[in-house]
Amino acid sequence: MTDPIYTEITSCRDCYKCVRQCPVKAIQIRDGNAFILKERCTYCGKCVAVCPNSAKKVRSDVDRVKLALKSGRKAICSLAPSFSSEYKGLEDQLFASLKKLGFSAVSETSIGAALVSEALDIYMSEHDGRAPFIGTACPSVVELVKKYYPDKVSSLAPVPSPLQSHSAYLRSLYGDDILIVFIGPCIAKKMEADLTPGYPDYALTFKELNSWLRDEGIELKDVKVDSKSEFVPQKAGISSLYPIEGGQIESSKIWSKERLKRNAVALSGMEQILSTLDGELPQEGAFLELLGCDGGCINGPESANNASIASKKIDVTDYALERIDKDDYFKGDQEFARRLLNEGYSILKSSSPKREDQFNRVFDESVIKKAMVELGKLSKADELNCGGCGYSTCREMAIAYLSGMAEAEMCVTKMRKEAESKVDVLLRTMPNGIVIVDPDLQIVDCNTQFLSIFGDMEEGFVDQNVLDMVRGLPVDRFVPFADKFRDQFYLHKTGMYRMHYKDKFLRVTFFLVEQKRLLGAMFEDITNPTVKRETVVKKAEDVIQKSLETVQQIASLLGENAAETEIMLNSLIDAFSVHQNQEGKDGFVDDDGGDLA
Repeated sequence: MTDPIYTEITSCRDCYKCVRQCPVKAIQIRDGNAFILKERCTYCGKCVAVCPNSAKKVRSDVDRVKLALKSGRKAICSLAPSFSSEYKGLEDQLFASLKKLGFSAVSETSIGAALVSEALDIYMSEHDGRAPFIGTACPSVVELVKKYYPDKVSSLAPVPSPLQSHSAYLRSLYGDDILIVFIGPCIAKKMEADLTPGYPDYALTFKELNSWLRDEGIELKDVKVDSKSEFVPQKAGISSLYPIEGGQIESSKIWSKERLKRNAVALSGMEQILSTLDGELPQEGAFLELLGCDGGCINGPESANNASIASKKIDVTDYALERIDKDDYFKGDQEFARRLLNEGYSILKSSSPKREDQFNRVFDESVIKKAMVELGKLSKADELNCGGCGYSTCREMAIAYLSGMAEAEMCVTKMRKEAESKVDVLLRTMPNGIVIVDPDLQIVDCNTQFLSIFGDMEEGFVDQNVLDMVRGLPVDRFVPFADKFRDQFYLHKTGMYRMHYKDKFLRVTFFLVEQKRLLGAMFEDITNPTVKRETVVKKAEDVIQKSLETVQQIASLLGENAAETEIMLNSLIDAFSVHQNQEGKDGFVDDDGGDLA
């Protein structure tokens, strides 16, 4: 089965944006493509959100759910509490639409959240009001702890997530044969369904649901509602606050009574969570409610509602207040909550989270330094820590390189230096003069041969300092035909010409380095071939002269053949000569690049 998040290779190339945004660097670069490593991923979905080419895909489970619905089993939708902000004002229409899609009943995942809060309340009542745990409501956080903070796995709360607990509760009420499908904004719930089959059976995202509704021709605002939504076994109450930061704490009967919530701390967003887990957990054993998405589940990666976090938070709060004011909501099930606390993950026929940090490797400092050298970091000055590769520091990049997660080509500064070095070597070693100019006809780069031809400088006199001084100077300081450069910038095809400059014959080849931004010109000294050609021309003229003298003497004998001979010899001269009346502006003559010898 495909992982919940995967890469569409044909759309992914040399970007590294997902590497930059991945909080745990679970992206491996191979041949310029970014692959998600299942053993490292926490399924937070940040890579999906930031990918500019939509190369990061979320596995669709719609077809699997459709097929399961045809089985005849009673199908219950476990609807995430963030639906109140996702489909504000359309709750009843959503309920009716889910029934049209084939669900027998709809239950709120918040029921499972209420049971988790009740189980932790029982624990606190028996342990001096303390619950020194990391909350398990967010599957991304659980994966983060298992894989990157294995020493803190024992601190995870002893109860499964609200979704898993809700699934277990539904099975206790309606039997093990029911089909449970979660629908919400979270990608990590797909992973949760994969790890604990049946708790739930499948997990869909809000975006998947919206796509499914469109395929069925269902427009929520046009759906006619015959009756109010009747959730099973009952509608949820205060636990409807779970999808916002602090919602779980507020759902506790014990913590909610604390004036300043000193024994429970709510944090959301991976940056806050990582900084917290990097340090020591609160020594007095405060509960940590950690939600991977900024602001909570209302800002899940597969939410299709683009309203602000503040607006969504208010929507969820209003929905919960409306519920508890009417006092006909789910008040809990102490017997099942006690069972949930005592049995833990075994209630899911599974085991509690275990450390999964086998991929973490530690390298000797000498090995890291060697990798730094391979990446072109020969000194501290070379460690720019620019982040272009996706890693915060060059050292992190070197460790990723050693771990097989990164490629040397990801280092922007290394590749730039190598490219510049290759260009410098090419310019220095070429026997021809080279100059590169910008649209303002200022010299961007040139070589010693160019200065030897146009700068009246001996090659031995020109060094790097001289070349550096020349950069930025107008090209007309050196060549008398600067306008020719300007013309070449806007031609569809750059030209090749011959010219006579001082005592030299030159072949000039223009080439675009970057369209309308950088233009290069190569000057090839063809003086010797030209001299040879002029010698041939002179000899041809002598032959013609002698032929004409002979013609005058034996004209009557040669007849028309003499005229044909003259024509042939004159053609030979034309083929080799550069007549003054053929020369263009500045002495340029079109050149086809052929041999001059």
